Amino acid sequence: MNPKIQKLRAELAKNKGKISELQAKNRELEKQIRELEDTDIIGMVREQGMSMEQFAELFRKMQNTQPPDHYDKEEPRYEEN
Repeated sequence: MNPKIQKLRAELAKNKGKISELQAKNRELEKQIRELEDTDIIGMVREQGMSMEQFAELFRKMQNTQPPDHYDKEEPRYEEN
């Protein structure tokens, strides 16, 4: 077999291993970020003295709320004189 092909296959296998390791590292980082965000959210809820039921109700209301009208309107156009 062509030695160049063997070299390229070895490099490809090495790269696939690195990619796999980086993907696993990214999954772990995403998990840690999510856990810290969850902890922050719980802390904010507790600072406000809300029960989990009150927070759940607030969150449901937020999900059902329509965005303000000004997001849908065009920017006003000004004419130069």
